[in-house]
Amino acid sequence: MSTRIMVVDDESSMCEFMRIMLAKEGYSVLADTSAQNALKTLQNSQKSTDKFDLVISDLMMPEMSGIELLSQAKSIDPKLDFIVMTAFASVETAIEALKKGAFDYVTKPFKIDEVKLAVKKIEESKKIKSENRMLKQQLSQGFEGFVSDDPKVKKILNLARKVANSDTTILILGESGVGKEVLSKSIHSESNRATGPFISINCGALPETLLESELFGHVKGSFTGAIKNKQGLFTAADGGTILLDEIGETSQTIQVKLLRMLEEKTITPIGDTKSQTVDVRIIAATNANLEVMVKNGSFRPDLFYRLNVFPITIPPLRKRPNDIMLLANYFIKRHCAKMEIAEKELAEDTLELLHTYKWPGNVRQLENMLERAVILTKGAAILPSDFPELADKSVNLKSTSSILTSQVSASGKQPDLETIEKAYIYFVLSQTKWQKAKAAKILGIDTSTLYRKIERYQLQMPTVPK
Repeated sequence: MSTRIMVVDDESSMCEFMRIMLAKEGYSVLADTSAQNALKTLQNSQKSTDKFDLVISDLMMPEMSGIELLSQAKSIDPKLDFIVMTAFASVETAIEALKKGAFDYVTKPFKIDEVKLAVKKIEESKKIKSENRMLKQQLSQGFEGFVSDDPKVKKILNLARKVANSDTTILILGESGVGKEVLSKSIHSESNRATGPFISINCGALPETLLESELFGHVKGSFTGAIKNKQGLFTAADGGTILLDEIGETSQTIQVKLLRMLEEKTITPIGDTKSQTVDVRIIAATNANLEVMVKNGSFRPDLFYRLNVFPITIPPLRKRPNDIMLLANYFIKRHCAKMEIAEKELAEDTLELLHTYKWPGNVRQLENMLERAVILTKGAAILPSDFPELADKSVNLKSTSSILTSQVSASGKQPDLETIEKAYIYFVLSQTKWQKAKAAKILGIDTSTLYRKIERYQLQMPTVPK
């Protein structure tokens, strides 16, 4: 449906000129020399489905100024857009109109192209706002925010829907970047705790003492630097959900406290003698193999069994290639709307490039790359040249594959996932000369995660002989 425009100017020749020129552009135009009549028409249009989208009005009119018309028209329809026309000498008045809600102004004498451009800007702004509203609505609709067309993922989402309204503890498994936190938020928003808080903490990002304080709180004077009482995240999440991300990175001390919380629904702040009851639904997430960690003694078996009541495993992006295009289009639309710019699209050869890449950083890596491409791409199409690092990564993966193939030939054993990850991280670090920020960017993970993996796999930069 075309934009419906009302032109108001006390000069009939200007009204007729604007009506003819805008009608040629395909707009539905009504012109009036009386501001009072224009207000009555606007009022009457509110009762029908044929409302006006835009008013283009002169500022200096005898019976009512453009500023007054703007104010009264906005009281009739707050969503109505306004463009004011003014002589050069009264630009200050036009600026006042902008402060009161006008979208733009043009100075007389003007070229009709200036008016057309201003109208186009309004149309583009409306389109972006509409898409933004749709995206916000989509993201607030629980599992609709977890975008996938993969049959396995759809089964996972059905399971998540079934368990959402219970208080059952959920363990979400999967590689870094597959969407464990997104799924956790979706479960929370679909649960009967949706009106309560959702709090997420990365257990691997904090040292043990700080993590304990963050989770359980502390009392004043309980340790050096505890200058006042601090509420823990379990208390803050009371009545809602807490996501313990990277649960496999926690120490044995923290694991004991978490086990008690799960069993008794109580916490004890550091330095306190009294326990507090909390009503919190726990979702834990990890990219580690907790069963292996239980066997080697680094993770408590009793905590594992408490967490593993309802396990959900999200497959990596490379195992659901049909989701790549779906997610790519979703992220492009989302970031274009967020930046309030015209929507861009992927060129065909770009799609092919995205499909052939293995995405070690999964969905997070795909989104980060597309966000950057949306910012940097000058045209309407996102080209392969907007992803220069993908070619380098493909070479890296092939090289890593060659290394692992050699290992298999030598040992006769297939490497497990941790061995593959360790080999790839070491290879990328070597290629970047151990520049960790650069290596993390190539791997599609944040720098703190890379530091943890270096420590976990005991990776060391080779010494150079003197």
